[in-house]
Amino acid sequence: MKYQKCFLTTLLSLLVFISTSCTQKAPEENLNWKLCIGSYTFKLFTFEEALKKVDSLGVKYIEMATSQKIGAGIEGTTAYTMDEATQKSILDLCSKYNIKILSYGVINGKSEDDWETIFKFAKAMQIPTILSEPKLEELDLVEKLADKYEVNVAIHNHATPTKYWNPDTVAAAINNRSTRIGVCADIGHWVRSGLDPIESIKKLEGRILEFHFKDMNASVIDAHNVVWGTGVVDIKGVMQEIKRQKYEGPFTVEYEYNWENSVPDIRESLKNFRAFVKELE
Repeated sequence: MKYQKCFLTTLLSLLVFISTSCTQKAPEENLNWKLCIGSYTFKLFTFEEALKKVDSLGVKYIEMATSQKIGAGIEGTTAYTMDEATQKSILDLCSKYNIKILSYGVINGKSEDDWETIFKFAKAMQIPTILSEPKLEELDLVEKLADKYEVNVAIHNHATPTKYWNPDTVAAAINNRSTRIGVCADIGHWVRSGLDPIESIKKLEGRILEFHFKDMNASVIDAHNVVWGTGVVDIKGVMQEIKRQKYEGPFTVEYEYNWENSVPDIRESLKNFRAFVKELE
């Protein structure tokens, strides 16, 4: 009887531990932040392999690239022109790994009909946000479709001399537009363009829908990604500013270095990010 009581007590303690571990929030969730990984990070692999890598990192959100081979015996790529059967297959694949698609892109339409096809695709796939770099003259159409399909559009910045490299240009383009038109702030490209990420974020306050979060080895155009917190970006300062703005949304890993084996770098980046989050609390 004595040993039975001891066994039951140990078993109960174990069950409580498991239950607590399963329900424990990741630190970023206390700020309504989500860690997400762009499948473009794993462009050398299939989308299914990207899902496996994301799952191995303990992340439950993915940004889907626009032309990645799907894998898992599914023909074709992640292009928005896929048929309904392929859409369902991809959603089933995501469900298998308990991973949700938060965004899609970077993608631009080639015509008015093509733009509508992109929005229909995002709606059907239950993707909240598409990332895009539309022409300035296309913004009225994009805004109209965003409201019609209830899909957000996050304008992404590549490095100089692309049209949205400067946050002043982005701010002017989206001023007085629907709240569904916002920004995907790529802090790595800002650094490559010689801009201060903190000052750039301030200029876009209230309009940021997603971050492409990065640290860089140098503030030059040919700089490359490094583990978050080990490069030239003031990651803690950036996160403090983001918290001040009461931002709620994704921090997407788009790690464009060590293409064949980036998981260790990403794992270390996520570890550092979560440590920084705890310092903010």
